[in-house]
Amino acid sequence: MKTKEQLTKQGYVRLGDTAPDFSCETSSGPIKFHEYIGDSWVVLFSHPADFTPICTTEFGETAKLKSEWEKRNTKVIGLSVDGLEDHERWIADINEVCNTTVEFPIIADSDRRIAMLFGMLDSTTFRHGERKGETMTVRSVFIISPKKRVELIFSYPAHIGRNFKEIIRTLDALQLSFKYRVATPVNWMPGDDTVVLPFITDDEADKLFDGDVRKELSYLRWVRDPSTRVLVKEN
Repeated sequence: MKTKEQLTKQGYVRLGDTAPDFSCETSSGPIKFHEYIGDSWVVLFSHPADFTPICTTEFGETAKLKSEWEKRNTKVIGLSVDGLEDHERWIADINEVCNTTVEFPIIADSDRRIAMLFGMLDSTTFRHGERKGETMTVRSVFIISPKKRVELIFSYPAHIGRNFKEIIRTLDALQLSFKYRVATPVNWMPGDDTVVLPFITDDEADKLFDGDVRKELSYLRWVRDPSTRVLVKEN
């Protein structure tokens, strides 16, 4: 499929959509995506190509964060437009250079089939080498909940590396909101005060949060991070 055709025929995934299901080959073997998600959260992230500098640092960082993903019941899965043989050789480079072990799967999407499902392609193309003029995947990030729903989307240009601290921060915020029915304000970090969701009445909020609600405006009601309140009660 030619570049223009790929760009015009690709899908468009929005927040709240059910994540597209697909079967594919990965560096860890074949998967069916919804089965892979199971009861976990998933971070699906694409990158332009194997054997590239920024991608190498990103994948090394992702591997080093293994324990952080596990704490959050989260699986990570990468994607690029290269094949399995390239993935295998590149993983060896990542492990050596970043002093880590890549254990999460990397999707082999040389035909751009999955990239097109999620709308990961833009007008940026390879500018040199054998693939000059071909489409490349941008640095997309999709955080998907156990409900198989797309909860957050980031897109970075090819020449800018992602901030994985921010990805984890937003994952924490999403999980907190899902569990305790709160929203997170500007620059929120775990342990900071949160905000009562607008559709929850004052009476409901008092019951939910044991009267620990500070009302600054009729629509701005603060409550301590509920996860820390639970820890205090347990102690």
